[in-house]
Amino acid sequence: MDTSNLYVDYLAWCGLIALNMARQAGSVSSAAQENLFLCRWLATAEKKRLFRRELANDIRWLLREGREKGLRADLPGKLEYLWRASSGDLLAQNDLFRLQHVMHAVTLTGINYGVLTESEWEGRHAVKLSPKVPGVFIRKNDLENGFGDDGCQINPLAVRITADLPAVDALLKRAGWQRQARTPDPLLHHLITCPQEG
Repeated sequence: MDTSNLYVDYLAWCGLIALNMARQAGSVSSAAQENLFLCRWLATAEKKRLFRRELANDIRWLLREGREKGLRADLPGKLEYLWRASSGDLLAQNDLFRLQHVMHAVTLTGINYGVLTESEWEGRHAVKLSPKVPGVFIRKNDLENGFGDDGCQINPLAVRITADLPAVDALLKRAGWQRQARTPDPLLHHLITCPQEG
């Protein structure tokens, strides 16, 4: 999935419009029907080459996800993510919304995401994280105390990352967040919002 593709917002927009039209027409009324509808829509788009050549890999990836994972693929969620990430309105949202959005994007790429309690975070009952299992895990206490009532970040968020750091950084950057490494623990990082340009 290449969210930097200049045309991916158009693909996502068309898919979401087609799905909403099918919902209004009554031909789609469940998550299973949504997945089937979008798989057929993507297969038609691929077969008839309805979109630019640059989108061929994105279409193939979405279609493969829908066919192999079924409902777990969350094709409507993937299209919504592609639309928001590409259309620019994501950065206009508050920090908490953008963090939730990027964590949803993390799970869409197959990376595990979790919120760890204090006992799971440190101490003798701490969760043992394997560097071989890609994941992003946020400290629950930081999540609860990291934002003001307006959804703006007021404190850094401690996070442990076992996933590919450049891939996580790319997702964070698109949502207006950045990672800072915390030594000596190679898995420990802090998440902070990027300074707003302008």
